[in-house]
Amino acid sequence: GAIGLERQKRGRNAGLRTHLLVGVGSCVIMIISIYGFPEIVVGSGDNKIVLTRDVARLAAQVIAGVGFLGAGAIIHKNSGARGLTTAATIWIVMAIGLACGSMNFFLATGATVVILVFLTVFKKMEKRMKSKTPSVVVYAAIGVPVIEKIHNVAQKEKCTLTDFRSEIGDDGLIEFYFNCIPGDPQFNVTDFLGKLEQIEGIKTVGLTNNFKL
Repeated sequence: GAIGLERQKRGRNAGLRTHLLVGVGSCVIMIISIYGFPEIVVGSGDNKIVLTRDVARLAAQVIAGVGFLGAGAIIHKNSGARGLTTAATIWIVMAIGLACGSMNFFLATGATVVILVFLTVFKKMEKRMKSKTPSVVVYAAIGVPVIEKIHNVAQKEKCTLTDFRSEIGDDGLIEFYFNCIPGDPQFNVTDFLGKLEQIEGIKTVGLTNNFKL
């Protein structure tokens, strides 16, 4: 529930209720797997045979089944994907539920704390790192091949483009978004943006974050 609440506060589709249902459902199935199928005793005395059952069989099915649920939280839009972190939290909540069902409460509590630290503290670290990396938006005419030219300019300027995605804007232009990781200490963002604007078909170029020029 705590992990789901953190996701819900960030406006994700899979929030408190979804994570609670996955965690409790996994816990119930694990309990059924352990205690729901008693051992079968055949014969008696010295000829008694105890047939054991595989307590991990249902848990294995939960792991596979929740994978499909996590895949449903991933949203593909043009060349980008969102929801990977939420899909991962759904998967780990399933594991926490299995830990509770098998009475490993210390493991479940520890995993919950660690995941919450990852989702909060590391999120702030990512924002700080992104603020030091220029995030560029390029507005270009639809139908004009500019992607290869953008990469050529980046290669000449010795910078690596990451998180490249595109969207069609309301103004009839196609919008390209990407982060630029400089590979040269002498890299100048202003010069890089200027060279992008010189590409045929590109209307305007700008930054989407508070990177200091």
